Amino acid sequence: MNKTWILTHKELKSFFDSLIAYILIVIFLGFTGFFTWLPSGADIFFQGQTNLNAFFSICYWSLFFFIPLITMRSFAEENRSGTIELLLTKPVNDWQVVFSKYLSALILICIALLLTLPYYITVANIGNIDHGAVISGYVGLILMSSAYIGIGIFASSISKNQIVAVLLALCFGIFFHFVSGILAQSLNGFFGNLFNFLSTGAHFESFARGVIDTRDVIYFLSLTAAGLIAAESIIGRRKLSN
Repeated sequence: MNKTWILTHKELKSFFDSLIAYILIVIFLGFTGFFTWLPSGADIFFQGQTNLNAFFSICYWSLFFFIPLITMRSFAEENRSGTIELLLTKPVNDWQVVFSKYLSALILICIALLLTLPYYITVANIGNIDHGAVISGYVGLILMSSAYIGIGIFASSISKNQIVAVLLALCFGIFFHFVSGILAQSLNGFFGNLFNFLSTGAHFESFARGVIDTRDVIYFLSLTAAGLIAAESIIGRRKLSN
């Protein structure tokens, strides 16, 4: 576990050393802040309610696009430069490498979300707010981010180009984020229920309403695990081929 934390610290440090973390956090805060507070038809003041539903709705979409930009360099750059072979010769296993990259990206997202707490404090001072619903919404954002980080790391592991890694992560994510929801509404019976279960929107809505359901937690953790295990498999296969 100590080796994983060392690798995680190295990855997190590289985010901030390259200014990627600062740039993405500033853009994320600017984007979510603009549409949460300024008149847009869905902002807090337009709704006239003391809740963060507008903020959670904006984050649901903005994180979907920002996360692939964070994960694109996880393995793609190392695959391109050949440093992945050097990394894998170190006294660490494939899972420690994959998990450390996942953990560093998740910590970066948590830092970004932590910086949005002034939104919550401001709304709480305006009127009575359902604190449980806010906590649930933040938990939902973290779990959803975790799932998309897993998908993004897998996309990065199969590419040598960061732009391709971003596009692959978005393509994989679009199915869960957008297409499955449309199919769920278009189909009935078994397939309708299946695509509804696969839709991240259906699961995130529960968190946004203040409901933490075990099935929703398992869904996001399963997507995370699937992405990380697939990435580990790709890395292991590449190591054997070399």
